[in-house]
Amino acid sequence: MRIVIQRVKRGKVSVGGETVGEIGVGLLLYIGIGKGDGERDLRYMAEKVPGLRIFPDENDKMNLSLLDFGGEILAISQFTLYGDCRKGRRPGFSDSLEPVAAEAMYLDLVERWRAMGIATKTGVFQEDMLVESVNWGPATFLLDSEKNF
Repeated sequence: MRIVIQRVKRGKVSVGGETVGEIGVGLLLYIGIGKGDGERDLRYMAEKVPGLRIFPDENDKMNLSLLDFGGEILAISQFTLYGDCRKGRRPGFSDSLEPVAAEAMYLDLVERWRAMGIATKTGVFQEDMLVESVNWGPATFLLDSEKNF
């Protein structure tokens, strides 16, 4: 599983001109689920993301987690995180998990964060979405459950 994490002042996702998810300060997450991902990957990401100390403390140092800071999550499904661009000019997506299983895992991950008391909003799986954000920092991080980066 791969997640691009952006610390944001605000974020919004729209489908067909209608806002379907919106947050204030928190994390905008682009979530990609790959073949072979399972419970271990879900558990790792569910705990790792809200525990990352990437919010400023009273000395303006990245020392507080989302849980400490009290922010929200905007979770966007993003199969293109498994796009392989090494050959040719068109990305290949053979490492992405098939949509039905990927959606189930994505929704499971969202529910885990909600169960932790984190206000978590989403886009719409497999829809053409417009995502707007104000990246705070800017601060953008890459996370891979296989720890490839």
